[in-house]
Amino acid sequence: MKRKRFPWLEIVLLILVLTLVGILVNNLAVNLIRTGLGLSFEWLWQPAGFALSEHTLPYQPGDSTAWALLVSWLNSLRVIACSIVLATVLGVGAGAARRSLNPLLRQLAALYVGLIRQIPLLLQLLFWYFVAFLGLPSEPMAPVGALISLSNQGVAILGLNLSVEFSAVLVGLSVFTGAAIAEVVRGGLDSVPKGQWEAFRSLGISELLGLKKVVLPQALPAILPALSSQYLNLAKNSTLAIAVGFADLYAVSDTAITQTGRAIEGFLILLLSFLALNLLINGGMQVLNRIVVRPAQRT
Repeated sequence: MKRKRFPWLEIVLLILVLTLVGILVNNLAVNLIRTGLGLSFEWLWQPAGFALSEHTLPYQPGDSTAWALLVSWLNSLRVIACSIVLATVLGVGAGAARRSLNPLLRQLAALYVGLIRQIPLLLQLLFWYFVAFLGLPSEPMAPVGALISLSNQGVAILGLNLSVEFSAVLVGLSVFTGAAIAEVVRGGLDSVPKGQWEAFRSLGISELLGLKKVVLPQALPAILPALSSQYLNLAKNSTLAIAVGFADLYAVSDTAITQTGRAIEGFLILLLSFLALNLLINGGMQVLNRIVVRPAQRT
């Protein structure tokens, strides 16, 4: 009978990590005492004193800083959720096109992925904001009938009004992350044996139906883990929204820290807020994994 190994290495690493954390906390406490600041969160209940360019909940500058942070957290959650949906659609479409029998689709998808992944996200956000959206005429234009209305004041989709800042961040994050998701999807599709592709094609099944019913269910176990990483990257990349003036959590936290001088408390709140966002995304992907992947593996 094989003897169990005592986890000496894990215990040593845990002790080292706890020691490092203890040293950091001690240094922080000593420096706070030396400067006479101390830790305080009373500033959260004081009036924020600044306006937010957009908010999903009622907000006035006289509201508390805590309320301003909550509203900005919801702004971040909204743009991240919408970007995840749009990036997934773009990524799955481009990834599937990379394995299409149509050479034009393959080349266009390869061009999209290759070009977008070589340009920094910050530059793309600035392009979408200053060139694509602010460069629009002031009079609304409707390129898709009455469904979408575009102007340098914002975007209206079926009566839903989106600000220029929100639209720039949404498109920038979606296009950038969509290119990364396309590579994830392409790798997942490549993991499916070629015989599966040849089988549905020999039966006369169309490419779209065969991809949906035969190939994609088998590729999901390889796609979903990497897809979770891309969603988490999207959430972290959303902090670049400050470059285009979008009132997200990072931008509002930075303003609050500047006004109150409470950098340590502000960054602690910022870290915990993004931890909550990442836990939401990770938990959602785990639920999706149980609903989609495990039944597919059983069949």
